[in-house]
Amino acid sequence: MTTRQLRLLRAASASSVATLLAGVSHTVAGGAAPHPLLLLAMAVLLIPFAALLIGVRASRVRVAATVVVSQSAFHVVFQLLGAPTGTTVLSGHQHHLDLSILGPVSSAAAPDAAMLLAHLAAAILTVGVLWHGEATVRAIAGWVQGRLRRAVSVLQARYERPALPVAPLPLLVSAALSSSVSRRGPPSVA
Repeated sequence: MTTRQLRLLRAASASSVATLLAGVSHTVAGGAAPHPLLLLAMAVLLIPFAALLIGVRASRVRVAATVVVSQSAFHVVFQLLGAPTGTTVLSGHQHHLDLSILGPVSSAAAPDAAMLLAHLAAAILTVGVLWHGEATVRAIAGWVQGRLRRAVSVLQARYERPALPVAPLPLLVSAALSSSVSRRGPPSVA
């Protein structure tokens, strides 16, 4: 995997985990559950910003900054849209942008202490998941590869290779004939 691909993968995982846990913490703290399409849209839209923040080499400070920016952006957009919830079903074919199809809009009140604590807990949990998640995924992938290698070696047919011949092969050309052959080039023109 190239460094660009790894950076993009880290950014995508950071924005999606941060957005999802921000939505969950908002709901746990007593707020309205955000619409799943809003969660998905924010996770995708925050990937470029997360890639800029997380940098080439991830550090705890960069991961924490990415999480704080992602969760803050999600919360601001969620409040600006009037906290659309996922209680209605989207149907029909529409050619215009109508945000009312996202669901009922609840009042966007200022966050209270429980909401701020829930978002702080979500940010801490997200940083922990992201910081240790890559190492955990690599460890799991190594374990799976080891198990697959062991399974493949068990399935391979075990047979004995034929033994090498003990005596050398007889010469196909006689020694008398090989000594009479000269090794000079083509005949000369007279």
